[in-house]
Amino acid sequence: MATLTALTKGGSPWIPQFIESLDITYCLGCSRCLKVCGRGVFALKALNEEGEFVEDEEEEESERKVMTIVNAALCIGCQACSRICPKKCHSYAPRTT
Repeated sequence: MATLTALTKGGSPWIPQFIESLDITYCLGCSRCLKVCGRGVFALKALNEEGEFVEDEEEEESERKVMTIVNAALCIGCQACSRICPKKCHSYAPRTT
């Protein structure tokens, strides 16, 4: 299988690494990745005490918020989210063609 390869402005080859998963057990919910990503890939979601996602935060008590991937298809493979994350919660993979 071939891997998608791009070129930098200087002509050097670069292999984009696209978001695959995010480990919510390590996530602090700091929103750094949400702020650095201009593509709408992430969203904060609330968890209850049992670790289940809460749909309506006002009706149910939320324990904490964590980042989730809401639209991985919009990822451009820059990995800015990983560079800004203090817990390194993100996992990536190249795209095969």
